[in-house]
Amino acid sequence: MALTVSQLVSGYGKLQVLFGVSVEVPRRSVVSIVGPNGAGKTTTLLTVMGVVKPWGGVVALEGRDVTKAPPHEKVELGLALVPEGRRLFTDMTVEENLLMGAYSRRARASMHDSLELVYSLFPRLRERRRQKAGTMSGGEQQMLAIGRALMSRPRVLMIDEPSAGLAPKVAGELFQTIARLRDEMSVVLVEQNVAAAFEISDYVYVIEGGRVAASGTPEELGRDDGVRRIYLGV
Repeated sequence: MALTVSQLVSGYGKLQVLFGVSVEVPRRSVVSIVGPNGAGKTTTLLTVMGVVKPWGGVVALEGRDVTKAPPHEKVELGLALVPEGRRLFTDMTVEENLLMGAYSRRARASMHDSLELVYSLFPRLRERRRQKAGTMSGGEQQMLAIGRALMSRPRVLMIDEPSAGLAPKVAGELFQTIARLRDEMSVVLVEQNVAAAFEISDYVYVIEGGRVAASGTPEELGRDDGVRRIYLGV
């Protein structure tokens, strides 16, 4: 497995949010985490990344226990997170933002190859590489946020709500690019657009109340009447 999360428990202050979440991410796959607002999806990603400290459980990257490793060490080992809201350096150019993603030792060695990969996936970023990030459209900024994470040469890329605030056509193009990433790495996708996530995913976890309520392939979950009614609206 590229990433294994076992019985993860965490929260904020005295507020417990996760109650034993377990997720497995095979190599070169897209695994989605879906569920209602406040279910614990973002907290799962933040805890796996180490931004939120785990209270219990194990996070293993390529079989290596990284549960207590700080975020910068996890980046060096091949884990990356595209946070919700993009969090770009708006006064810096596209290319300057991308190069900021290649700060780790491993990433610096492959910086030029990584830049070409990002530009091949997102040709618009090449066209606008001298433009300040803050002047770009929402869709272009989301491309840049993903591109910056790719510059770290991740083995596992986690993306939180990439379609938020995007027009349907732009979001559709973005999902197709995310699907292509499985040729290079594993992807963990948190997404409110459940139908779109199902289309590109190899496996899906449904989180509710800080626990895994259901899991399976998109086809298996699509046959579950409860999942279809609550999450797919059919």
